Amino acid sequence: MRRGGGAVYDVIVIGARCAGAPTAMLFARQGYRVLLLEKAKFPQDTLSSHYLHMQGVALLERWGLLEKLRAAGCRPITKQVYEGPGVRIEGFSLPMDGLRATYAPRRYVLDPLLAEGAVEAGVEFREGCAVNDLVYEGDRVVGVRYTTPGGAEATDRARLVVGADGMRSLVARKTGAENVIEHPRMTCTYYSYWSGVPSDFELYERPGRWIGVLPTNDDLTLLMAYFPQADFGAVRKDVEPAYLDAFRTTAPELWERMREGERVEQLYGTGHQDNYFRRAYGPGWVLVGDAVNHKDSITARGITEAFVQAQSLTDHIGDGLHDDARLKSALRRYENDLGDEALNHYQGALNVAELKPEGRTEMLRKLVGHQEHIDRYFSTLSGACSIDDFYNDELLTLLDQG
Repeated sequence: MRRGGGAVYDVIVIGARCAGAPTAMLFARQGYRVLLLEKAKFPQDTLSSHYLHMQGVALLERWGLLEKLRAAGCRPITKQVYEGPGVRIEGFSLPMDGLRATYAPRRYVLDPLLAEGAVEAGVEFREGCAVNDLVYEGDRVVGVRYTTPGGAEATDRARLVVGADGMRSLVARKTGAENVIEHPRMTCTYYSYWSGVPSDFELYERPGRWIGVLPTNDDLTLLMAYFPQADFGAVRKDVEPAYLDAFRTTAPELWERMREGERVEQLYGTGHQDNYFRRAYGPGWVLVGDAVNHKDSITARGITEAFVQAQSLTDHIGDGLHDDARLKSALRRYENDLGDEALNHYQGALNVAELKPEGRTEMLRKLVGHQEHIDRYFSTLSGACSIDDFYNDELLTLLDQG
């Protein structure tokens, strides 16, 4: 259907990566007419720690996309290691929905796979389209204006516009979606990909440094180093020595493995990791993914939480998109969800991003020799166990005895 020179959709989603593509797919599976706009042309890489926690893997399985990810050659991860001052623990997350492995796919693999899932669900997907503005009727968003790959200006309308357009969201900016929670930037990070460095999911820390290690596609290993935000200016002036020294001083055994391997890509990095929750919705619009909530990447929860938000939003709306009262109630419930689990993970990320391991390592030393508690600890980050469930009576007794 067309009105006023543009097509009319039920939903227009801006941004086709880890928040937008699943959101579009799930709306289409509910029978809605959906347009998905993406400024990039896939496959295209993007800055990312690209880890899928158990919760995210379970959603991919639920959506029927996990087998495609496995077929793309991403190695399953079944062991996690944490090492800090005076403590080392090994284990893994508890399973979810019978699944016992996680994955860290490159974004140029994962993002097209998600977009293909949306197209298969009936979504109209347009790449290379830069959204320039929102269309209003009164105070309600009713559509978008964008530039096509050929340079033409286009306008399309929808009952709901979803901003899945990242930390610098145009939808958030144009609607005035203010930050309702915010904290200063805490770390900066640099990473690259190495061959000949076999690994599990490994984490190392010492005061002022954090190291993350993940096996990924093509038998490569992602090696990430985190530094305090205050060091960003000095680190970026001489990145490679700072990056290598972080591994040498924080994870000596890993450093020896790196010396046997080879860095095969450039160093990537950023010091612009904002920490916030934005107002999630308004008349005719809603935000998902990094557009609504961004935090330090040190806990690698971004992709998983984008998946969770896509499922939450579409579940709450269901068949109520065209009923004003039901839609407003659904959007309010979606925003309330963000203040629960997502807020816990936000606070957890800020805690780790302080790069002060003392309290954490003191607690983890008491878990040594208690494998069930170690696995439950790893499960709090993976989404397989809530923080409240982790701190059960048995654990509290153990910690008190220590």
